[in-house]
Amino acid sequence: MRISAGFDFPWDYQKSLEMALFRTYCVPTISGLLERTGEFERRPQKRYDDTAVLMAELVEHGYDSPRGREALRVVNRQHGRYDISNDDMLYVLSTFIYDPIEWLCLYGWRPLTRNEQLAAFHFYRAVGTRMGIRSIPADFDEFRAFKQDYERTHFVFAESNRRIGQYTLDLFCSWYPSIARPVVSRAVVAMLDPLMVRAFGFTAPPAWVGAVGRLALRVRALVVRRLPVRRSLKLTRARNRTYPGYPDGYRPSDLGASSSTAL
Repeated sequence: MRISAGFDFPWDYQKSLEMALFRTYCVPTISGLLERTGEFERRPQKRYDDTAVLMAELVEHGYDSPRGREALRVVNRQHGRYDISNDDMLYVLSTFIYDPIEWLCLYGWRPLTRNEQLAAFHFYRAVGTRMGIRSIPADFDEFRAFKQDYERTHFVFAESNRRIGQYTLDLFCSWYPSIARPVVSRAVVAMLDPLMVRAFGFTAPPAWVGAVGRLALRVRALVVRRLPVRRSLKLTRARNRTYPGYPDGYRPSDLGASSSTAL
C-alpha cells in the first residue's frame, strides 16, 4: 500500500479517494449525519484535510506504528461521538479499497496487480478491525459484492445528499481559478455514475463532457507512463491547505482537535 499510494500512484489515489468519499454521500444516513454536524457548511476544507492526512499517516507509517496508533485514536474518538451504524462504517471502509482499484483500472498508467489489490484489501481490513468495525468480510470478492449491493439498496435521493454533495462540489471547485469553476463543476458531475447523479439530485451534463474528461485522464496516463520513477514518498507531504508544512511541527493528534468532524 505504501508503494502504491506513495510512489507509484499518488495523484490517482488522491483523486480516486476524493471521489470515493463523494460517493458515500449518496447514502442518506451518512449525508444526514454530516449535515447535522455542520462541518461541511462551516469548514469543508478542514474536514477534507483531516481525513486525507489521517489516512495518509496510516499508509505512510503503518497502523501499528506510534503515529499510526495516534491517527487511529483520533479517528475513533471522532466516530465515537456519533451513532453510526456498523453497515455504514463497513460501506465507507469498502470504498477505500475498491474505488482506487477501479479508478486505476480505467485511468492509471497501469492497473494494479492482483497482489497490489489484495494489499489494499488486507491493509484496510486491518484498519477497520482497529476501528471496531464488525463483520468485515474475509474474502476480497465477498467484500466487493457487499459494496455493490449496498449501493444498489441505499443510493436514494435525499435533500441531505444534495446539500452535502453541493458543499463538496463547491470545495472541489474552490481549488481552481474562479473563471474555471463552472467547467470543473460540470466535469466532476459528468464523472459520476447514473446512480450517484440520481442520489444527489444533480442534473447530468451532456455525455460529451464526461467523454472529454475521461479522455483527458487517459492521455495523462500515457504521459505518466513515460515519466521517471518517483524517488520521494508523497503521502503526508502532499499539498495541504489547512496544515501548511505538514507533517513538520504537527502530530496526528493535532488533527480535528478543535472540530466536531465525523470522518
